[in-house]
Amino acid sequence: MSLPKLFSLILILPAFLVAESANVYYRYRMSRCIYKSSNISDMVYYDNYYFNKYLFIQFDSTLGRFVGFNEYGSKLAEFWNNGTFVHQERAIVDWFCKYNAEILDYCISDNSVAPKVKLSSVTRAGGRHPAVLMCSAYEFYPPHIKVSWLRDGKPMTSEVTSTMEMADGDWYYQIHSELEYTPKSGEKISCMVEHASFNKPMFYDWDPSLPESERNKIAIGASGLVLGVIIAAAGLIYYKKKSAGRTLVPH
Repeated sequence: MSLPKLFSLILILPAFLVAESANVYYRYRMSRCIYKSSNISDMVYYDNYYFNKYLFIQFDSTLGRFVGFNEYGSKLAEFWNNGTFVHQERAIVDWFCKYNAEILDYCISDNSVAPKVKLSSVTRAGGRHPAVLMCSAYEFYPPHIKVSWLRDGKPMTSEVTSTMEMADGDWYYQIHSELEYTPKSGEKISCMVEHASFNKPMFYDWDPSLPESERNKIAIGASGLVLGVIIAAAGLIYYKKKSAGRTLVPH
């Protein structure tokens, strides 16, 4: 599972018909290249033609032909599919989509910054479930990112709320996603983050054994205990060395 990548070429054609003084009819074309894999092998090209926001004909590279969505579009698709235009459209996948996608991927990956991810338990009053988890991603670039939740490896879509990518003001971005759920014994809750800086999706598992505050206290206490043992051992070694260097004088 990887984050879909898309870039578009939008052509706005001039208005070609005016009826009365207030109504303007216009037609425009939007071309899109969409892919997910790192080697661009799954590249798909769509060439869409609209009349007043209504899609009436489309070229789909997975089909290799034009498809019409109304009577006029169907007749036009039949005409284009039997001509030379359809061959030009098929060739666009290689010379335009894949060529530009390689350049775009190189520029993005060369300047991308991996997000710092924090998974924590939060308190929210009035919720329908007793537990709320927050998955936060900080200081990443570019802004396009996907944060999702898994329960025992299966996607969770209900009871999930997420913010949009928010600019930090220093060219970096942040995003936060909350999951409200009822914990079950033995389950595994994970936050999955997909970003251009990652070669594959990254998983962050929640450890429900202890609250975060308690885990921090234990970590601090353990560090203090280790430091105390080291100081005590150093003192004992010093004392033994001093004792060995003394000469006992009988009275």
